Amino acid sequence: MPKFQNPLRINLILQLLPLFILQSTHPVSAIRKDVSLQQKHYCQTTVQGRFFLTDDNGHVCDAFSLDPLSHCCPEKRDQFSCHGCNLVSQCCNSYEFCVSCCLNPVMTRTELALKVKIAKPVTAGTYGSVFDFCAGRCRHNSESVVHENAYISNFHHCFSIRSNSSVILMTGSSSTQLEARLAGINIIIGRQGESCDSACKSEGQSCVPNKLALLNQCDVIQKYMSCKGACLSSIGADQPAEVVDDAPKHLNPGACLYTRTQSVLSCDGSHTHTKRLCPCA
Repeated sequence: MPKFQNPLRINLILQLLPLFILQSTHPVSAIRKDVSLQQKHYCQTTVQGRFFLTDDNGHVCDAFSLDPLSHCCPEKRDQFSCHGCNLVSQCCNSYEFCVSCCLNPVMTRTELALKVKIAKPVTAGTYGSVFDFCAGRCRHNSESVVHENAYISNFHHCFSIRSNSSVILMTGSSSTQLEARLAGINIIIGRQGESCDSACKSEGQSCVPNKLALLNQCDVIQKYMSCKGACLSSIGADQPAEVVDDAPKHLNPGACLYTRTQSVLSCDGSHTHTKRLCPCA
């Protein structure tokens, strides 16, 4: 009988051994999440430009940095970058950074963006997402051109929503009134040292002197000019204007200028180191 007990005892030990092993191991704090079960976000991106692209998270990167699975830019990059953008006019000198800046909820209100029509016809649809709005708006925007075939400035990628849209904007009634008073006026940026009389004449038009005062405001000047050196009060018949980048330092290169003395505004005024903002018709 004893020689049959040994195999039974060994069998019992083998059955209980896994329980002893489990009890002797350290307790597990949490169950590992299976990566395959997690919902992964796949990014939409702009069509690759010369150097960069932008994903729908608002990150800008080059094609080599793009995640091959998610098609997203690295999150360590700056989000909603407005590099090279004029935040007043909401225009940028780069398409990709225009889209990134536009995606910032502070810059673009979702409920307004999704009501904007993709094209002018009444039958045109609206944008399906804020990313679609920003990608489309920054690429083609009538506010960035003059005479339909020339850019107003290097900052020609714009995402602002026009105040005459079918949606209510935050700009208020003052902006609408200003646009109404400028109806039929072509706002032109003259060449360096050129008067508004000359700038308008080169377009087959004439300068409208009583409209100069409407343009003599920082928020209006910044809509059409880059104003990299801010907007400063000055005195001169060449205003409103922008100081050229290669002007002497004491003239504040890149700054936009307006005058508080409206009586000096003149269509024939000019300055060697400025480009004028002109109302033509």
